[in-house]
Amino acid sequence: MTQTSQSSTDYVQPTTSWVRDQLDAIDAAGGDTSVVKVQGRDVVVVTMVGAKSGRPRRVPLMRVEHEGSYLAVASKGGAPEHPQWVASIRKHPGQVSVQDGTTETPMTSRELSGEEREIWWQRGVAAFPSYADYQDKTERLIPVFVLEPR
Repeated sequence: MTQTSQSSTDYVQPTTSWVRDQLDAIDAAGGDTSVVKVQGRDVVVVTMVGAKSGRPRRVPLMRVEHEGSYLAVASKGGAPEHPQWVASIRKHPGQVSVQDGTTETPMTSRELSGEEREIWWQRGVAAFPSYADYQDKTERLIPVFVLEPR
């Protein structure tokens, strides 16, 4: 694990204002993700390489951790389309990191299916019950990825 040292200006800035606001709050707290809560629950910051730009991108996601691995749920609040970051994580699965608190850990990602997806989905819903509502709101199967330490 390594301490976070890269400033937010090195990243492609998100276009969504509430995402920018969350990342700005984390940056203002010295990179501590614990300052941001969604529905009273912790988040982590997942960094990946942009599918089109090739530049680092950050996204705050709900903290769902199990035995050192993390879950990335592409819910987009139940919208009919995937969040933009899905293309990036699919294109560059070996170039991911997770910032939890002030610690950033290099990770690799795998998109889940079948029984393994169901196990992780249940962990996600237990950590953030709104995921179940988001799945009910959309016809798409929400992609889920496990992020594992390299």
